[in-house]
Amino acid sequence: MNEKIELIAQSAIRIETNNEKIIYFDPFKLNGRYNQDADFIFITHPHFDHFSPEDIERIKTNDTKIIAPKELSTKLEQLGVETDKIKLVKPNEQYELEEIIFETVPAYNINKDYHRKEYNWVGYIVTIDDKKIYVAGDTDNIEEARNIKCDIACVPVGGTYTMNHKEAAELIKAIKPKIAIPIHYKTIVGSEQDAENFKKELQDIVNVEILM
Repeated sequence: MNEKIELIAQSAIRIETNNEKIIYFDPFKLNGRYNQDADFIFITHPHFDHFSPEDIERIKTNDTKIIAPKELSTKLEQLGVETDKIKLVKPNEQYELEEIIFETVPAYNINKDYHRKEYNWVGYIVTIDDKKIYVAGDTDNIEEARNIKCDIACVPVGGTYTMNHKEAAELIKAIKPKIAIPIHYKTIVGSEQDAENFKKELQDIVNVEILM
C-alpha cells in the first residue's frame, strides 16, 4: 500500500485505502490538489501547520469524521463540523471509529517548550489494510514512542520544533518498522538534506522512503 501514501507538505499525509476510503493526517498546504474527498481527518495538535481550517474546509464533506485532541472541540464546531462527526481523543487510548481502529501516542518535546507533555497532544497508530501506520505528530524521541510496534513509521526529522534527523533515526532503530517515512521538513524548517541524512543513518537497518 506504500504507493497509496502521499506526503503533501510538512506533516500532511494522505492515504487511500484498499476499499477507497481517503484518510488525511494534519492536512496543510494542499493548494487545491484535492477537494471534498476526506472520509477521515486526523489532527495531532492545534499549531497552524497541523490544524489548518482552510485545508480542512476544502477536503471535508458532510460525512467526514474528524479525530483531534479535546482542546480543538470548539474550533471544529466553529468550522461547522457536527458534534457527532468529531471524535475527541487523549494520549494512551485505543479507539474504534466505524471501520477504523487506532490508538493514540503522546507527542511532546523533551528539551524545548513548543509541545509540552501536559498539553496532551498526540500521534496516531492507525490500522489500515492490515498494516499499522504510526504518524508521530510533533515529538521528540520519547520513551512512549520507543515502545511502539508498527509496520510503517512517519516521523519528523526537521529539528527546531521536533526531533532532528539523528534523533529520529535513533527512534526508528528502537521501533524497527518495515518502512520509515521522514516528515516535517522542507516546508517551515528542515530541508531535503535532513530527509537524505535520515535515510543515510538507517542504511542497511530500515527501509526509508522519501515521499516529498
